[in-house]
Amino acid sequence: MSELKEMKQLLFEELELIVRTSSNLFGKIKAEHWAYRPAANMRSLLELAQHLAGVPAVDLLILQEKIQEEVRELEARIEADGGDADKLAAWMASGQADLKRYMESLSNEDFLRKKTKPFYLDHGVTQAKWLIEIVTHAQHHRGQLFNYMKTLGYEINMFDLY
Repeated sequence: MSELKEMKQLLFEELELIVRTSSNLFGKIKAEHWAYRPAANMRSLLELAQHLAGVPAVDLLILQEKIQEEVRELEARIEADGGDADKLAAWMASGQADLKRYMESLSNEDFLRKKTKPFYLDHGVTQAKWLIEIVTHAQHHRGQLFNYMKTLGYEINMFDLY
C-alpha cells in the first residue's frame, strides 16, 4: 500500500469513528433537551447536532465548488428532519460514504495538487487539505456536542468517543 493511500485510509478511519460515536451520542439525547442553548450566541443542541450530521455531505458540496444556494438547500433538508437521531445518523453516514467515494476516485496527483475554491474564499484548497479539514471540522463539533451533553448531566465519558 502506498504511503498516500495509507494516510487517506487513516483519515477515513478517524472520520468513521467520529460518525459512529456522534451517531451514538445523537441516540442518547432526550427530546426535551434539543432546545438547550449554552449561551445566546451559540447554537442550540439541535442546531449543533444537525450541523455535525451535515459536515461530511455539506463540506463535500463546498469542496466540489457548488454554489451557496445548493449548500443551503442541503442544510435545510437536514434541518427538516428535526431531532430524529436515526435520521441525523443516516445523514452523517451517507455524507461520509459520498466523501470517501469522491476522495478515492481522485488520482494521487489530483488528491495532492488539485485545488478547489469554496464560495466563501478567494483562493483554492487542495483535496488533501480538504479531507483533513473535514475530519477536524467533524471532530470539533463532536467535542462541542459531548460538552453540551455533559453540561446537561448525561452519563457519558471518554469511552463514548472511542
